[in-house]
Amino acid sequence: MCGIAGMIDFHGQRPAPAGVVQAMAEAIVHRGPDEDGYLERPGLHLANRRLSIVGLADGRQPLGNEDHTVWTVFNGEFFDYKAQRATLEARGHTFRTHTDTELLPHLWEDHGPQMLQHLKGQFAFCLWDSRTHDILLARDRAGICPLFYTIVRYDDTAWLLFASEMKALFASGLVERQVDFQGLNHIFTFMAMPGPTTVFRNIRCLIPGRYLHFRLGQTTPEQATTQKIYWQIHYPDAGHEEYGADEAKTIDGFERVLFQAVQRRVWADVPVVSYLSGGVDSSLVVAMANKVMGRPLPTFTISITDQQLNEKSEALFVAQHLGCDPVVVECGHEELRRRYPELIAAAEFPVIDTSCLGLLDLARAVHDHNYKVALTGEGADEWLAGYSWFKIRKLIGWMDKIPGLPLGYALRALVLRLNGTPRFSLDAYRHTLQVMGGAGNGWFDMYGLISINKLRFFTGAAREQILARSAFDDLEIHPDLYRWHPFHRALYFGARIMLPGHLLASKGDRVAMHSSVETRYAFLDEDVIAYMAPLHPRWKLRGLTNDKFIERQVAQRWLPREVAWRRKMMFRAPMDTWARISPSVNPRGDWVDQILSEESIRQAGYFDPLAVQQARQRLAQPGRGYARLSLEMGLTGVLATQLWHHLYLDGSLCDLPPAPCVAPRPRAGPLA
Repeated sequence: MCGIAGMIDFHGQRPAPAGVVQAMAEAIVHRGPDEDGYLERPGLHLANRRLSIVGLADGRQPLGNEDHTVWTVFNGEFFDYKAQRATLEARGHTFRTHTDTELLPHLWEDHGPQMLQHLKGQFAFCLWDSRTHDILLARDRAGICPLFYTIVRYDDTAWLLFASEMKALFASGLVERQVDFQGLNHIFTFMAMPGPTTVFRNIRCLIPGRYLHFRLGQTTPEQATTQKIYWQIHYPDAGHEEYGADEAKTIDGFERVLFQAVQRRVWADVPVVSYLSGGVDSSLVVAMANKVMGRPLPTFTISITDQQLNEKSEALFVAQHLGCDPVVVECGHEELRRRYPELIAAAEFPVIDTSCLGLLDLARAVHDHNYKVALTGEGADEWLAGYSWFKIRKLIGWMDKIPGLPLGYALRALVLRLNGTPRFSLDAYRHTLQVMGGAGNGWFDMYGLISINKLRFFTGAAREQILARSAFDDLEIHPDLYRWHPFHRALYFGARIMLPGHLLASKGDRVAMHSSVETRYAFLDEDVIAYMAPLHPRWKLRGLTNDKFIERQVAQRWLPREVAWRRKMMFRAPMDTWARISPSVNPRGDWVDQILSEESIRQAGYFDPLAVQQARQRLAQPGRGYARLSLEMGLTGVLATQLWHHLYLDGSLCDLPPAPCVAPRPRAGPLA
């Protein structure tokens, strides 16, 4: 993978200001420490930071076609490169390199914007055709590779700035850093940033499966930045799912497409390793990868020192069974407190899931062992209902099925009242149910745990803005949602929100590329997704307990039965560590206490200092249960938001240094 950035004049005439795009590229050097490259033309300046994985000797970007009329900068991998290249060469195209990036200009020559239908893999790119002045920016179907953009006015014209990370936009010196309260609303609703809204005002995220296409000099900025759809998940109408009466044939088919997905993802010109948690997803990927390679892969495992959260023994059992050489990375309370600022700086938004720190450390270990590519089992839980709340919803779903009788709301309100927890109005409850397809699902309950913290912690003008609009109204929901089986509606929301907004961001791309590591996802292969989508829900959750049913049927062919049917542990680091108020090992003082102090809380202006102090005191006492989990998530959200504000907007809430930034350049004027 790589880092890309650019600055484009919508009129296609003026040169970019000197040094700006270079500064943007330097801000994301961690994404591509091996090589850099630039293309400067009137009205356009493109940059690339390269992490060389394929075509090591001749893959420098920007890269053009034979006559240098079509140029591209690219982040990602096309796993069918060899087959695509052979097809294009048979059609008369000439390839000059050994890198998959070169597919892009040739596919554009043959198909124009329809080239997106021919791309398989994980990608974000910008392509420019100098003959027609077309610009195309696109992101892969699952959302593995990120792409952010904004519009600024500089030198009396409007410019589009884009980059793999938002810190590159800020490094331009042309983009103001201001909070977008609707973005914070997303964080405190979804525990994720699914896009297009971000936590920074006027910065947008390209949604997975979307693209921007425009011609310089022939479109307004608003028209140019209207996201167009080339792909989105589609489920069959309810009652028309593939039942799979021939179970052996259905299982064989899934095994075949998943094995092919793994086979494609071990292709590289550098060694490949794998993450291994001991759960069925990563274990199955490692087993298949070993088969493809003809030898065991090195594996990397995170070990949470809290024994109730630790999966080390399970992972080592699988590694021993498969003959892998495991590397174990320890992560505990002190590591969490010490490294959390680095996580927020890497992610660029408030991260509530503390287990992301474990993935940050895991990627660092991969890098320290001189590897660049790691396989991972992420993605199966979203498409195959691997989370516990799908099972819980199956038990309690009857509460929301009686028309006109808000029994679910009444029972939830009673539980919240008994725990002294605030609650939303019945109108808000019904609105969310309606947006999510007319009935509750597992994600509805999960998001409820975090959402009540908006009522618990926010105060003043911030509270008014956070509560003014539902976060669900920004999602641009699939128009066919109501035609699907309710179970598939639930899966859709995981794929639309949690997958790109959290697992592939703060747990995937951002923390891996922070250490110059590319992660690859077999369960997010286009063919695997296409195979899973039409299957009847019984292949995803059978009964009350058998989640990921079809995957486990395949896994027991490759792994010991106890691994294939091992219950999912929610991989998370301890969140109640923020409750402890004690001297820190940091000689400059305890940044947690500083950033959660009454003075810092009031200075940032988001939260009620008394509510924060009461939450810390309550969490200092032992306890368990959903009420406590909600409070832990809420206080972690407060801390993450305060820390994000300090690192990116203020720099004065604690003794920690703010996020690194390039020296300021001429400021942009307001966009007319």
